Amino acid sequence: MLAHGFPPLATPRATRLILGSLPGADSLRAGQYYAHPRNVFWRIMGELFGADPSLSYAARARKLGAAGIVVWDVIASCSRSGSLDAHIDRASVTPNDFAGFLAIHRSITHVYFNGAAAEQLFMRLALPTVDPCALEFRRLPSTSPAHARLNFERKLAAWSIIRSF
Repeated sequence: MLAHGFPPLATPRATRLILGSLPGADSLRAGQYYAHPRNVFWRIMGELFGADPSLSYAARARKLGAAGIVVWDVIASCSRSGSLDAHIDRASVTPNDFAGFLAIHRSITHVYFNGAAAEQLFMRLALPTVDPCALEFRRLPSTSPAHARLNFERKLAAWSIIRSF
């Protein structure tokens, strides 16, 4: 199935960019980033920036925008069966336009990857199109329920770095 990502949740003065790979099936159906009920992204954002899952999606997006956070994905479109990154047909991947995005959002200095797949895809497909000298990159543990190796507290501790810069 051909899947298409969402536009970025972005504000003009953002300083930090959080990148996933591509929204899963629940997120695509809901039209919202990280909509799977067991994905802890919004719980973590609630703890760090007040973007709690109990708020409306629009209110959560505003909270992140006020904190200077952009949420986006590496992939603009690809073929994928199901929701897992492992099911992405790598040959079908079309990345988002990071060169264009970063040219407009020049205040972004930090890029955080929500898991290994997002980092690997970005490094292979997008890094050659941007100036890496202007950016700091860091992979964080995936907030996906498929990444159950770490509990919530350990994921929150790792993600806390985005608040401290």
